[in-house]
Amino acid sequence: MAVSVGALIVLAAVAFVPSLIYLIWIRNTERYGKEPYARLLKIFAYGAVISVVIAMVIESLLLIVLDLNLQRVYEILGENQNLESVVLALVIAPFVEEAAKAVGVFGSRRMIRDIEDGIIFGAAAGLGFAATENLLYEGEAYISAGTAAFIATALVRTVSSALLHATSSSVVGLGIARGAWQGRSLWPYYLGAVLIHSIFNFAASFGTLYEDRLGDPAYLIGLTAAVVIAVGGITIMRAKIRVLDRPT
Repeated sequence: MAVSVGALIVLAAVAFVPSLIYLIWIRNTERYGKEPYARLLKIFAYGAVISVVIAMVIESLLLIVLDLNLQRVYEILGENQNLESVVLALVIAPFVEEAAKAVGVFGSRRMIRDIEDGIIFGAAAGLGFAATENLLYEGEAYISAGTAAFIATALVRTVSSALLHATSSSVVGLGIARGAWQGRSLWPYYLGAVLIHSIFNFAASFGTLYEDRLGDPAYLIGLTAAVVIAVGGITIMRAKIRVLDRPT
């Protein structure tokens, strides 16, 4: 199915505009010393381009090493339920993607003036990553299954995956900020982000994993759990910004 220039513009807008709106929302959670948009957009762009490239290269190499077909983790886990696929979806992908998103935040750590800035920087990187990932998923849905599939995919990913990436990356960003200002170890925060991401991936795969046992309700259970994880996570991180936010 050929994609026109107009369709490409729509696909890009649907993928990127929600993430940018989320970025404004999270940035404005802070009352004092709000981060400049130029700085956040730079980190957003890093997540959208460099972090995605890093993750894709490493994940592709691991797929070759594990002798698995080059598919996204949810497809692998649903269609090829073996030990390697489970490890890839629930362990390798979260470890790789959280590290890839964190690189841009770590490179910007000198611009972190307050602890809560790390949360916002992390969310910016995660939302950039999510925007590009959503573009790939939604574009694939449009090309392979048409407009209805594209709309459904966009709606689901906007309220789940985009917020998941913002949440998990903000946890790592908090760790980077506390490391820079308080000398704390980054590892607990990074591993926490990986755990959140892994649980989300399991929820997103629940329908394909348990359809034979539970039928169609398995998909609703998985989707509901994924949305709860994503929305609940970003709500907690925004609350954390408010707690840490103080006038300077």
